[in-house]
Amino acid sequence: MSNPPKRKRTRLFVLLTIAILTIGGVFGYIEFYLARPIGGGPAGPRVDTRAFQQIWSEEPIQIIGVGDSITAGLGAKSPSHSFFNRVIKNPDDEFPELRGVCLSAVLPNLKTENFAISGSESQTHLDVIQNTIPVYHEARGIVLMTSGGNDLIHSYGRSAPRECAMYSATLQQAQPWIANFRTRLATMFDEIEKRFPLGCEIFIADIYDPTDGVGDAPSIFLPAWPDGLAIHAQYNQVIREVAQTRDHVHVVDLYQTFLGHGSHCRQFWRANYDASDPHYWFFTNIEDPNDRGYDAIRRVFLNAIVRHSRLAPKFAQRPTPQDQPPGAPPPIVTSGPDRMLANFSSDTFCDRKDSLFCNRYE
Repeated sequence: MSNPPKRKRTRLFVLLTIAILTIGGVFGYIEFYLARPIGGGPAGPRVDTRAFQQIWSEEPIQIIGVGDSITAGLGAKSPSHSFFNRVIKNPDDEFPELRGVCLSAVLPNLKTENFAISGSESQTHLDVIQNTIPVYHEARGIVLMTSGGNDLIHSYGRSAPRECAMYSATLQQAQPWIANFRTRLATMFDEIEKRFPLGCEIFIADIYDPTDGVGDAPSIFLPAWPDGLAIHAQYNQVIREVAQTRDHVHVVDLYQTFLGHGSHCRQFWRANYDASDPHYWFFTNIEDPNDRGYDAIRRVFLNAIVRHSRLAPKFAQRPTPQDQPPGAPPPIVTSGPDRMLANFSSDTFCDRKDSLFCNRYE
């Protein structure tokens, strides 16, 4: 004999279960695939503030910015929050722990000029260096630089790939353009050197990846690009290899720093998930950082300058692991007491090229 009430209860249970699973699936998809919360407060690695407790040098120093919208500051909430300006001077609303942690605090005879252009590719950067940047006869130079990212991402797949706008290119198709970027970057470094007869130090960032190493361009609302990560990796390798041939050029590790803060920042099962800060560091246009991203960039540039600049004091005590971004090379350590080095040509300066590098794409 049938039992209609029992069948109704069973059917109701099945429907409720399906509804709960569906609702849970929708919320899960939103949380782990669509949600990209920005978070608040400081972002990026710690900066060793000890290096900023004394004057580094009173000689004339000229800082210039070269490159694209990252150095220009597109996406920062105000000009004072761009990484370039924040490296030089603290904004009025600086985090308490980093007040006084900037180059103007330790280089009192400092001048600055930013030649970066939003949306520009590496060929434009070479043109700017050759035709716009003057010769600084009376100052040593510190150059903050980003170049190459727009070569990869332009024109977002809307047109056939070409040199300096190679989105959607195959790896084979991109090989001559990558070779040309190598030559172009070396020429940029040569031309910058000519503008600083007294010497300069160049800090160039590698190229970050807003897909967190997954390479799924649709997650950043762009057309699929099967060879994107491979081409991006080769561009980053060019930056590292060309820099490594010159003692005064140092790579700033944006790629590794930004892993876990792109389109997959909420996906805890990913290898690059950052449980301490699972938030999105990119601006609405995808290719530039947001305000927290610029804070992180400012920090890795400062850390690179402290680690490599011949102006910065070197400390015998090694910074703790949390002071370094994941995968960063070990800092320079001296065996003697704290020292201040105020001359680029000092015989006692101990420099070392980065031995640990990372791959990626803007």
